Amino acid sequence: MAREPKQDRSRATRERLLEATIDALAELGWGATTVGTVAQRAGVSRGAAQHHFPTREDLFTAALEMMFDARIEEAKQEATELPTGPGRTEAVVTRLVESYTGTLFKAALQVWTAAASDPELRARVLPLEERFGRVAHRNAVEQLGCDDTDPVAHRLVQATLDLARGLGLADVLTDDSRRRSEVVRQWAAQLEASLALPTGA
Repeated sequence: MAREPKQDRSRATRERLLEATIDALAELGWGATTVGTVAQRAGVSRGAAQHHFPTREDLFTAALEMMFDARIEEAKQEATELPTGPGRTEAVVTRLVESYTGTLFKAALQVWTAAASDPELRARVLPLEERFGRVAHRNAVEQLGCDDTDPVAHRLVQATLDLARGLGLADVLTDDSRRRSEVVRQWAAQLEASLALPTGA
């Protein structure tokens, strides 16, 4: 049986470490997610982990970048599954909100919270967050089919993203799904009226 090329093994180890970091952050939180914990979850030695990511900040920044890239890819896939007739606006808002209630968001939230009081980490995180924000806004505009050159439309799309994040935060401590569904339904109706989208567009 041919051995796996060294470069491929190295890439696979890196991916396992990043996936283990995301899961640990979401499950254990910032304080308990150490390089040692991540290495154990990934099934590699601490030395191997530090070979790929010399510092904890390197590991978490790379994990955050992986989270953002994964979310962007998910959004692209979701766009192909959205209804084209009645219910599209609500489906778009629902998908946006759901993106802030999963493992990726809970893991990212741990990094954001730590970055608020850590200038070095914040300097690493902000460019990633800004890039993700731009892509998320562009995807929402495309999915809603609105004119982003219109200042009102631009602000409403951003408000939708802010609303989605807020609802995600509300879901961190308790299951807020029932209230969330009602808020999504009402906001989707408001969007259709304010953006002059066809009803159920």
